[in-house]
Amino acid sequence: MYEDLRNINARPKPFEFYTAEILWTDEHISKRMLELHLDESVDLASRKREFIEKSVAWMETRFEIGSGMKIADFGCGPGLYASRLAEKGAQVTGIDFSKSSIDYARKKAAERDLSIDYILSNYLEFSTEGKFDLIIMIFCDYCALSPRQRARLLGIFKDCLEDDGSVFLDVCSQAAFDAREETAVYEHRLHDGFWAAADYYGFLNTFKYEAEKVTLDKYTIIEKSRIWEVYNWLQYFTPDDIAREFEESGLRIEEYYSDIARALSSDDSQQIAVVAKKK
Repeated sequence: MYEDLRNINARPKPFEFYTAEILWTDEHISKRMLELHLDESVDLASRKREFIEKSVAWMETRFEIGSGMKIADFGCGPGLYASRLAEKGAQVTGIDFSKSSIDYARKKAAERDLSIDYILSNYLEFSTEGKFDLIIMIFCDYCALSPRQRARLLGIFKDCLEDDGSVFLDVCSQAAFDAREETAVYEHRLHDGFWAAADYYGFLNTFKYEAEKVTLDKYTIIEKSRIWEVYNWLQYFTPDDIAREFEESGLRIEEYYSDIARALSSDDSQQIAVVAKKK
């Protein structure tokens, strides 16, 4: 018991373990994630409907979205953005490795007679001979990746982008990092049964890594037949941090906003949204 508790509370090195795929590929958890995506009253897996509508309206104006424009939505989930962009006339490709989300997105596209190319794939392995006018990645998905994964993803963006195309994504800010605190929580059926269909006990340890501007939500799930972990990492950025990463991958940030609905930037913004192009 002592060794189990010590392991549960152990602090790993930043990005030492990576288990994000469990959220999207485990049958039970991915269904619960889809429910959160579709719950318009909370900002958990997706943002609220009002914010999504506002951000799509701004993107339509800023990027002149219309007939024939080619857009790639990395981490498209159940198509909340992809479907709206397709309704504007864009040719949309959505990439996600959650089967539950892609199945739902395809079903809804068929019901609404929308021609969207939904691809069930890990976007870190995505390749295409085509080029896109706009690449989007929404809700700080970029922050869940390790430095090596982010460099790989930016390389994919550059390869897939038209010469005059744009990348539009958001990241967690320094202000968001400063607001996080280290905590330890233990609950029977942690998060109301989110983690497993069978009975379980759950530990949540939140760690902060000041030098790296990284947080970890480490979940330890104890079922009758097994003990397993989920590591949810988040990288936080200053404008200089994100600019440096993009520059190293051959991309140049041209615009900064507080969020993807074009709120003006401020020091206490919880996110930073950026528009980038090839150097």
